[in-house]
Amino acid sequence: MQKQTVAFSRDSSNLFFHILTKCNLSCSHCYINKDQHGADTLDIATIEAWLDLFATKASSTNLIFLGGEPTLHPDLALAVKAAKKLGFKSITIDTNGYLFHDILDKISSDDIDFLSFSLDGATPGTNDTVRGQGSYKKVLEGIEKAVGKGFSCSMIYTVSERNLHEMKQMPELVRNLGIKRFFIQVIGIRGASAGHPLQVSRKAWLDTIPETAEKIAGQGIIVTYPKVFLDPEDKFECAGNVAENFFVFPNGRVYQCPICEDFPLHSYEIRQNRLVPMPRLNEKDLFGLNIPEGCVMNKLLQPQNLAYDTAGRPEYRIACCMLKEEIMPSRIAL
Repeated sequence: MQKQTVAFSRDSSNLFFHILTKCNLSCSHCYINKDQHGADTLDIATIEAWLDLFATKASSTNLIFLGGEPTLHPDLALAVKAAKKLGFKSITIDTNGYLFHDILDKISSDDIDFLSFSLDGATPGTNDTVRGQGSYKKVLEGIEKAVGKGFSCSMIYTVSERNLHEMKQMPELVRNLGIKRFFIQVIGIRGASAGHPLQVSRKAWLDTIPETAEKIAGQGIIVTYPKVFLDPEDKFECAGNVAENFFVFPNGRVYQCPICEDFPLHSYEIRQNRLVPMPRLNEKDLFGLNIPEGCVMNKLLQPQNLAYDTAGRPEYRIACCMLKEEIMPSRIAL
C-alpha cells in the first residue's frame, strides 16, 4: 500500500454543485443552512447555465452534484448529461441511497464516474440515529443495486463522537459491498451541528482513523481522509491560495472554503448567470493570514479542536480542511 498526502494544485479544480437544498432526511450533522444557502430547486436551464460558467476549465475540473439530496431533483439525469457534454474531468453524484426518480434507469455508468453513498454507522442503530430511520438499509440496498448495474460506487463516512466507536467495524462491513473508494470526513461545526459540537479529539482521531483506513485499503479499496492535524515538519497551505475549489449553492453564493458556509463571506455570487466577485470583506481576505494555529478559519469558527501549552503556544497546527491523505492499495478492487 502507498500512503500519500494529496498536494494542492492549480491544475486541478473541484466544483461542488448544490442543485437544491431539499432532502428527505434530517441528518443531525447536516451542513446545509437554508438561511445562507437558499431553499430553491434550480431548474435545468439554470443548472446548465451555471455549469457553463466553469466550462473553460471543465477538462481539469471534478464535478460533484450535491443537495440536499440531488436525486430528488427531477432533472438530475439531464444535468449529468449536460455536464458530460461539457467535458468535465469527472462527474460524481453524492446520495443518501434513496435514489429517487429512478435515476439509475435514466443514466448509465458511462455518464458518471462515481455514485457516492453516505453512511454514518456500521450498524442501523448508530447510522439511523444520525441520519434517519431506515436509511442504513436504503444505503446498502442502493449500493447493491448500483453495483449490479455497473456503476462505480464509493462510500462517505462522516466521523463524529456519535459514530467513532463503530469506525473499526467498517472494514468488515465494506469487504463485500463492491465499492471502489472510501471517504472519511471530519464533522464540521456548521449547519445543524453548529450548536452541538461533535468533533472528536486529536487523540481519538489519530488512534482510530489511520489504522482503520489502512485496513480498508488492504481490501483493495482506495481510502481518502482529511489530514486534520499537521505533523511538525509539514508546511501549512490554504487551499484558497493554492487550489481551486468552488462550493455553489442555489441562492447563487459561491464559496471557496466550506468552513465559511454559515456566513456571508462567499468569494463570488452568480447573478444573471454571471460569476461576480464579492466586495471586501470576504473569505479571500482571510486566506492569506499566517497564524501559529494553521488554518485561520478553524481558529475563528471552530477553535474547539485546538490545544495550547502553559506558555499559550499551540501544541499542534490544524491543516486546511481540503488537505487529504490517500492510501492506494497494492491491489485495486475490481
